[in-house]
Amino acid sequence: TPLHLAVLAACSIVLLCLTSVSHSAPLACENLVRPLDQLDPHRLEGRWAMVAGSLSYPPLIEQFKRRDSASANFSNITAESVIVFSRSKHLENKCYYSSYNVSLEGNRFTFYNGNITTTFIHTSCHDCILMSFDVESGKRLHFYLFSRRRQLEEKEMEEFRAQVECLNMPPPVVLDPTKELCPEETTSNPATQTDEKSETMTEKH
Repeated sequence: TPLHLAVLAACSIVLLCLTSVSHSAPLACENLVRPLDQLDPHRLEGRWAMVAGSLSYPPLIEQFKRRDSASANFSNITAESVIVFSRSKHLENKCYYSSYNVSLEGNRFTFYNGNITTTFIHTSCHDCILMSFDVESGKRLHFYLFSRRRQLEEKEMEEFRAQVECLNMPPPVVLDPTKELCPEETTSNPATQTDEKSETMTEKH
């Protein structure tokens, strides 16, 4: 009957829409979290402030929330793609520093004796870098957004939240942009801790 045909047609349209949605979400995520095709090492040079981050291992998120600020610095960039990757974080009124010689290969580099592979992920933010830290072959994933700015626009943060959601990770922790970054590493500052072994062993990021 015409009524049955109309019902069948309506059901077909609904199924078609549901199928379309189910396929579009993974495709959208595939686009959102794709690794960079090309990476200009010289663009990395200098200091980047951490804006936000997420960790796949929930117990570490509370530790991550305790930091006031954090930064990453790339230096000594040469044609051989061997660079110095330095990090700092301000935690409980102290600055912790770490520095590593890493070899940049395409859109990624490996450090921590090969236990952590870092991949640069696409972001539409013009002065940002987005790094995915794969710890111990997928045991944990740490996802960090850095920028030359301390605070990003809402649309840029929305993209990062969507990327985190695509990876099925907890909602990102956003660092307070009013908190000062650690100064350049020195040995004369009594508040400076250059040995962050305890931090590294517990957080490993």
